[in-house]
Amino acid sequence: MKIVYRHLLGRSLVVALRKRLSAAMGVVALLAAVLTGTAAGTASAAPQTSKAPQAPQAAPVAAAEAAPGWVCPGTPIPPGYVITSRAANGCNGAGSWYMQPAQDGIWICATSPIPPGYVLTLHTANGCNSNIDTWFMQLARDGQWVCAGSPIPTGYVLTGYISTGCGNIGIWFQQVARVGQYICPGVPIPPGFRTDAYNASMCGGRGGWLLLSA
Repeated sequence: MKIVYRHLLGRSLVVALRKRLSAAMGVVALLAAVLTGTAAGTASAAPQTSKAPQAPQAAPVAAAEAAPGWVCPGTPIPPGYVITSRAANGCNGAGSWYMQPAQDGIWICATSPIPPGYVLTLHTANGCNSNIDTWFMQLARDGQWVCAGSPIPTGYVLTGYISTGCGNIGIWFQQVARVGQYICPGVPIPPGFRTDAYNASMCGGRGGWLLLSA
C-alpha cells in the first residue's frame, strides 16, 4: 500500500508541475506578443478612436484642383486642362497662371500642356496677357496646316511644308495617313503602313517617302 501511495503522490506532483509550467509559458508568450505587436486586438489593428481623424492623401493628379482658376507655378495641371493666361503679380510676385478645360479653338500659353488629339495651328510672340509665346490650339483634322513642333496625333502624317508659315517658324500640312501619300522626312510611320520609294521634290522640296500598306 505504501508503494502505491508513493506512486500516486508522484503522479499528482508531476501533473501539478506541468500545469504550472504551462501557465508560465502562456504568460511568456502573451508578453512576447504584446512587445512585438502581434497580439490580436493590439493598437496597430484597433480603430484609432482616441485620435482625431487624419486628412486623406492627395490624389496623384490633384483632383481638388480640377476646376478653372488661377494656380501658382509648379502646380500640377490636371489632364484635359490648359493654361490660357498669366498674371505677373500673382502668387506673391511669382506670377500666377489661369487654367481651364481644353476646347477646340483656344489660345494657350507656351507653358501649357497640350492634351492628346490637339494640334497647334497659329503662333504669336506677344500673348498670354504677358507678352510671351502663345499658340492657337485646335482638334486635329484631315488636311490641316500645323505649326512646327506641334504634336502629330496617332494616324496622321505630315505631307507638306512652308518655311514662312506660323510666324516664320515653319508650318506643316497634316493629313490622315493613306496609301500613296509621300510623307516628310522624320515623320513617324503609323501602324499598318510602311515606306517605299523616295522623291526629293515632295514635302516642299525636303523630300518625301511613299507610304504603302504594311
